Amino acid sequence: MASLYPFLTRALAETLVDVLWFIEGSDDDQIDQDDAVKVMEGVAHTLSTLPDDQRQELVALVAEMADAETDPARREFLEEFPEAFGLVDDES
Repeated sequence: MASLYPFLTRALAETLVDVLWFIEGSDDDQIDQDDAVKVMEGVAHTLSTLPDDQRQELVALVAEMADAETDPARREFLEEFPEAFGLVDDES
């Protein structure tokens, strides 16, 4: 199923990743770490409840972002994003 609003979907996905990347890299002086964990867990829960087709679309978008990323640390974050945020099952 194709997205009805592909540009909006991509913009929202990129924005979500940017916010989560900021939170992930923040230290105690920037954001309370307990609050950071709560936000990250809340996002993971919300994303894990998306219908399969929407999760797959987001996984594909994040994979495209990872392929284009030149910062190794951010690329790793993007590559781990689907599993870390409940978009795919753990491979354990």
